[in-house]
Amino acid sequence: MKELLLYIAQNLVDNPDQVSVTEQENEDELILSLRVADGDMGKVIGRQGRIAKEIRVLVKSLAQRSGKKVSVEIVD
Repeated sequence: MKELLLYIAQNLVDNPDQVSVTEQENEDELILSLRVADGDMGKVIGRQGRIAKEIRVLVKSLAQRSGKKVSVEIVD
């Protein structure tokens, strides 16, 4: 799931080398934190958060197939 998020984000932004994803696992949930360059934040979020919402849907649907619970956070 980390690789999927990294792949999607790198293909959306102008500076793919500045994209990073960190994993943090809680008791029952995996939290993926996405960081991009300041100028690319709007490209990852999209108008009214549509792109961010779709990224979360894709990652969650992949996680459901494997029986895990995942959340995606976009960090400044």
